[in-house]
Amino acid sequence: MEKNATLAALEKTIGCTFPALYKKFLCEVVQDRDGVTINNRRNDTVCIYHACHLAERNQTYTVQDAEPGYFLIGQDGDIGYFIRMNGDSDKIYSLDLGALGSLPMDEEASDIYSLSG
Repeated sequence: MEKNATLAALEKTIGCTFPALYKKFLCEVVQDRDGVTINNRRNDTVCIYHACHLAERNQTYTVQDAEPGYFLIGQDGDIGYFIRMNGDSDKIYSLDLGALGSLPMDEEASDIYSLSG
């Protein structure tokens, strides 16, 4: 299935709208790879998932139960990287995956493109 169709189906299934710059990043940078790694401003290596892995990763970590309104898009070890599910912001957030629902998320970048250092 084409990435745009995969994203549209996922948005429909979970009832959300992903931010425009995030969708653009998936189409232009991730493309058909399983995911891509980028180095953030702290030089941590962050794996950004391919669209086909998003539902499984979010289900595995029960993200919507612990952090309604956020969606896991990648990770660096135990640190998850998230976007808001309502599409109103391109901001990227992070949080230790073991602390979901118990600590506030940290704002990492204004958008997925500025996440890399």
